[in-house]
Amino acid sequence: MQFDGLPENNTVLIAGTITEGCVFSHEVYGEGFYTFRISSERLSDKADILPVTVSERLIDKELLQMGKKVDITGQLRSYNNYNSKKNRLVLTVFAREIRLMEDVEERSENQIFLNGFICKAPIYRKTPFGREISDILVAVNRAYNKSDYIPCIAWGRNARYMANLEVGANIRVWGRVQSRTYQKRIGDEIEERVAYEVSVSKIELPDRVETAEEGQEAAEPAAE
Repeated sequence: MQFDGLPENNTVLIAGTITEGCVFSHEVYGEGFYTFRISSERLSDKADILPVTVSERLIDKELLQMGKKVDITGQLRSYNNYNSKKNRLVLTVFAREIRLMEDVEERSENQIFLNGFICKAPIYRKTPFGREISDILVAVNRAYNKSDYIPCIAWGRNARYMANLEVGANIRVWGRVQSRTYQKRIGDEIEERVAYEVSVSKIELPDRVETAEEGQEAAEPAAE
């Protein structure tokens, strides 16, 4: 993964095709922000459909049309959605740099690096097929005393490694941003929702100078 020259504690490098055009999101001190969605192809036949937030000062929103390819450098940010009855954590790729790709460019990059702190006890489980999974929530510091809370998921050997980590531990993770659909029962109805998370390929604990990385045992696909 190439993060040279990007010493941020939260860096996303992603490229894909726009699947939903820009809509207005919010305004901060007179600066308008817009959201759209891109499709980032996986090595498998599936793709991750991910939300992107971009400032009107970075690019003319009229250029961000469906079918256009974009290359983005940014951060994975979280915010609380108070529009529903229950508070929900919402994730978005916040663009710091963005460019339109040429039609001949076939690159479909999706990489992320996080350096943060575990803020909930890891949840370790096994699927009915025996695959090991661990879920953690990583708090990544941002300017002005803010933090982003990023759900991360690991498989195989990485899952076992993460299962024993303590709340408050400093952790560095490398992986990709993925989308996952799931069903939630609300009363008598079943609602389909989309979750966003980081699929972890490598873990490092700076305080212990330990590194865990996917090997033959852990080279399992993330949840499709």
